[in-house]
Amino acid sequence: MKPALRESALVSAIVQALRAASGLVVRKRHGTAWGVTGDPDLSGCYRGRHFELEVKTPAGALTRLQEARLAEWSRAGAITAVVRSVEEALAALGIEEDK
Repeated sequence: MKPALRESALVSAIVQALRAASGLVVRKRHGTAWGVTGDPDLSGCYRGRHFELEVKTPAGALTRLQEARLAEWSRAGAITAVVRSVEEALAALGIEEDK
């Protein structure tokens, strides 16, 4: 039986893939007293567009608060997505994957 994918490992793989893209800056949000509860895991800018990505394992579900935060960012004009793989993260930003 294959071990369950940990969200932290998925976040690391996505950040590594995104950092390889030209014209992209990405930051992992860390929960602190100054953070906003429910904000997406990854924040950044790709070719002048702000993005917010919530990373979930294939079995993971969004909380209502996470849904609300993504909607808030979307209304402000950011690219937003829930991503469950490196491929989904790249696709959400319109980045062609190297074959």
